[in-house]
Amino acid sequence: MGVKSLNSKILFGLKVRQLRLDQGLSFAELAKTSGISVSYLNEIEKGKKFPKPNKIVDLSKALSVTSESLTSNELPLALAPIADLLQSNFLNELPLELFGIDLIKVVEIIANSPIRVGAFISTLVDISRNYALREDHFYFAALRSYQELHYNYFEDLEQAVLDFSKENGLDENETITVPQVEHILKKKYKYNIVENGLKDYPEFNNMRSVFIPRKKQLLLSGSINSAQLQFQYGKEVGFNYLGLKDRSMTSSLISVKSFDMVLTHARAAYFSVALFMNKISFTEDLSNFFNRKKWDGQAFMELMNNYNAAPEMFFQRLTNVIPQHFGIKDLFLLRILHNPKEDTFKIDKELHMLRKHHPHSNGLREHYCRRWMSISLLQDLNKMQANGKYTGTIVGVQKSSYYGTDDEYLCFTLARSANPHSKYNVSVTLGMVINDELRSKIKFVDDPSIKLKTVSTTCERCDVRDCKERKVPPIVLERIEKRKAMTGRLKEFRGS
Repeated sequence: MGVKSLNSKILFGLKVRQLRLDQGLSFAELAKTSGISVSYLNEIEKGKKFPKPNKIVDLSKALSVTSESLTSNELPLALAPIADLLQSNFLNELPLELFGIDLIKVVEIIANSPIRVGAFISTLVDISRNYALREDHFYFAALRSYQELHYNYFEDLEQAVLDFSKENGLDENETITVPQVEHILKKKYKYNIVENGLKDYPEFNNMRSVFIPRKKQLLLSGSINSAQLQFQYGKEVGFNYLGLKDRSMTSSLISVKSFDMVLTHARAAYFSVALFMNKISFTEDLSNFFNRKKWDGQAFMELMNNYNAAPEMFFQRLTNVIPQHFGIKDLFLLRILHNPKEDTFKIDKELHMLRKHHPHSNGLREHYCRRWMSISLLQDLNKMQANGKYTGTIVGVQKSSYYGTDDEYLCFTLARSANPHSKYNVSVTLGMVINDELRSKIKFVDDPSIKLKTVSTTCERCDVRDCKERKVPPIVLERIEKRKAMTGRLKEFRGS
């Protein structure tokens, strides 16, 4: 069924329902005057059926309107937001099927209370405009929800990696190398790989690679490092082996046309990480690390470096393996960008397994709690860079007790410079709720060398009054407390 025909059914059904209700007609009364059965009228109003021309004539006469007005896509003002939503094609772009939701069921909800749902949709649209939210924001949010729903573990992609390795004579129990994958790209998939191929294209100075489909040419950045090259090669193999067509030409998405494109890149990225970080050996290495009695930052770094992985690849694999193979599902992942020149911090990636955890993004330009390891390590890195001491990757660990709750997290963080052409430094943090399950799997949880810090979300909402790291006063919290005081006083006035 085409999108247009589905939308036409939905709009037609909503219009019939609204006219019937405006005229105070029951299903039985409209069925009698139009000669159309009650069950078929019900299917029409739910957007499941579209009547034949002769039935449209009968229905229009029964509703005292013309056939042309009944079949046009124009809706009453109260239903306009729904028409805008349907005609934007946004509902059809959302991956409802991934969550087991049938579009027709959504339509039924709209049909049951179209004016109220229309007002709600209009409110959401206004909010999205006020905060400059684009369609791709919704696509990435839907992707995060889908990943969280599956604890970021996908057995079909894990199996695809095993099948690919077997088909290409690679030992699935040993680390696959970059030269092996490069050979497959060139020989099997006929790639023409051009080193430093982006040198004449300054507009792509923040890109690691650009793929030209017509020439099967992969243009590489001259500043791409070995870990980044490994990841890009793995993604290119993933695109081809998994048969993923709806892809971007650039290594990072700069123009998102559909949710399928977002999902395509996520699946290719997963394939790449799983290809170079063998599940069996990685799980064994991680288990050995967790069995240490003391935290060892150098050993944590070596675990990552043994797989020639960038911090994002390494932490991605941690989120795949830890919930699935260690049973630790109460965790979160954050990636934070720091602009040292402006001293601003921005969360540009997050995952929350099992529930929404306290450390999360805030789109209100508030100041994230400086006590988070995610931020304090970036500040440490910036000081080192300013003093010319270090520009590589640094590691940290922290127990974070979230203020006002019983939640305590064990947080691993890596911080590094983004790339030679970027103004940002980047930190990636994995936080896991400390409980009996975690203590049984990670032996160094109670290592006394791991510092405990009380943290909050943003300075503006934090009630830790003696915080030395505070960036700004708790203005939002003070506003809330003032409102509570006013409400309390008003209650007293009512009782007097």
